[in-house]
Amino acid sequence: MTTDPALDGGLDEILDGYRESFQRKIYAPENQDSDALMDVFGIAPQLKREHRQYWGRELGMCWERVVVRVFRSSRSDYGAPPRIGADEPCDFTVGRSAIDTKYHIGSGDSGTLRKFRNYGQALLENGYSPTLLILREDNLRAAVAACERGGWDILTGERTFAYIERATGFDLKSHLEQLAGRYAVAR
Repeated sequence: MTTDPALDGGLDEILDGYRESFQRKIYAPENQDSDALMDVFGIAPQLKREHRQYWGRELGMCWERVVVRVFRSSRSDYGAPPRIGADEPCDFTVGRSAIDTKYHIGSGDSGTLRKFRNYGQALLENGYSPTLLILREDNLRAAVAACERGGWDILTGERTFAYIERATGFDLKSHLEQLAGRYAVAR
């Protein structure tokens, strides 16, 4: 079988480029970090890694509900998320602050990144200040950068807890730390 030398060269260029990219890829060691919410349920990092998608989704929903409850209970200017078209680009508002909660941002797919940018820009255009409260610190840098480009103020870890305490007067971090193990998951 004969092939076109130009095609072979072009394919070689593509494949060489990917090989170099793959070789440069540095994989971080498995994250051994726990967080305040994992500690409440006694979820060890190893257990979480066994079913990342499940735990990420469930801890994310729990985090959202906890933060919403803290703000709803302590702020008279708490409001439902604005509707922009058919979407709700955040979880709730406090005055003109549009607040979205995330347990962790780990998706770098183009649709997710575009959504973050578009939601932030839409909130800004509608007079809101978009703020993203992320519990974990080990977020995908590309996703965080996409949010920042969309106009989001990104807070993670300790900065998230400090923001919540400043805005509500409630020390959520200390409260969760006091609950460590109280709702432990039987294994």
